[in-house]
Amino acid sequence: MTTTHGSAEPLSVVLVSEHASPLAALGGVDAGGQNVHVARLAAALADRGHEVTVFTRRDDAATPERVAMRPGVVVHHVPAGPSEPVPKDELLPYMPAFGRYVARVLESRPPDVMHSHFWMSGVAAVLATRTLRVPLLHTYHALGTVKRRHQRASDTSPPERIAAECEVGLACDRIIATCRDEVRELTRMHIPPERVSVVPCGVDTEQFCPAGPTAERGPARFRLLQLGRLVPRKGAAVTITALTRLPEAELVVVGGPPADRLDGDPEVRRLRDVARLAGVADRVRFTGAVSRDEVAPLLRSADVVVCPADYEPFGIVPLEAMACGRPVVASAVGGQLDTVADPECGRLVPPRDPEALARAVADFLADPALRAGCGAAGRRRVLSRYDWARVGAATEAVYARVRAARPAVTDAV
Repeated sequence: MTTTHGSAEPLSVVLVSEHASPLAALGGVDAGGQNVHVARLAAALADRGHEVTVFTRRDDAATPERVAMRPGVVVHHVPAGPSEPVPKDELLPYMPAFGRYVARVLESRPPDVMHSHFWMSGVAAVLATRTLRVPLLHTYHALGTVKRRHQRASDTSPPERIAAECEVGLACDRIIATCRDEVRELTRMHIPPERVSVVPCGVDTEQFCPAGPTAERGPARFRLLQLGRLVPRKGAAVTITALTRLPEAELVVVGGPPADRLDGDPEVRRLRDVARLAGVADRVRFTGAVSRDEVAPLLRSADVVVCPADYEPFGIVPLEAMACGRPVVASAVGGQLDTVADPECGRLVPPRDPEALARAVADFLADPALRAGCGAAGRRRVLSRYDWARVGAATEAVYARVRAARPAVTDAV
């Protein structure tokens, strides 16, 4: 691919990702989409000629201070809190030390732009940029107001989260939201929409593509696949209930703990009970956690990929499925409202509605031409909007606008 530069000159870019290291192995409780996003965004910016440093918390005493992730990208480990894993919801007390450390390291050579990811990174980055006086952009990845609304008493976020998110949103130069639904939520938080640019998450269109290895199929005529963390909000119980209306289909649920620990997992036990009571236990299979390399072959093995979450801040699985040429049936929430174009490449259904989910899936299972047509349209949609080169270019354009506006602001002070 030919590298094109949207800026007049290469920039030094700092990404702050306090708990989600781009070097982390995926699959842990706090290791997932944000890790991939930060790693791929850093790489896409480096491909465009920029020099990128990612600051993330040191969670292992043996980790070097600086690690070259790839040409143009360095990961800098910040000594904030103990050098061991700490649940992300317990990291807030260490953010002042994180911010002071970043400011100290960058003091002699401030970056052209800083971009924080997740609200606690924003807390640290606001502190650092007050010293460094450089432009700050922020991506939330998820909002505390949405989490609290849906999870209520089971929300483990610190009580300071929502107030801190508002402060970060008003203190930074620009918010980069990942979908339009997030802009609406920020408006309800009294953060003006004119402070927000929308740049979606991306997908690796070479790894996730229609051609390639396909996972083995079971004896059922049709396969539905659901992929993601095994937590109640992801809606696997809705899919299992829908299966009662889809007698020729099996459901493969991908994610959760390693396969050898499935039997002890409370959510797996709950979902198995749901399947047994619904009379479909013989058609539901849990794979447990899989490696990143196994995801695309599993997606390719499906007739339909289902994404029935109660809420979804962005939702990368629909994009990965569409990139593999598979039709998607997703709940009409969050980022899925933007990514899943209904009816061209999938169907959007109300959350927590097994009957609506089953009807939409049944339409696809009954019509091979519809499945193929929507799959091909999904692939085209991903290539035209969601590949990482486009996401990198769009992010770079927001950086350029913020930097262009910045001198007028500082001159007036």
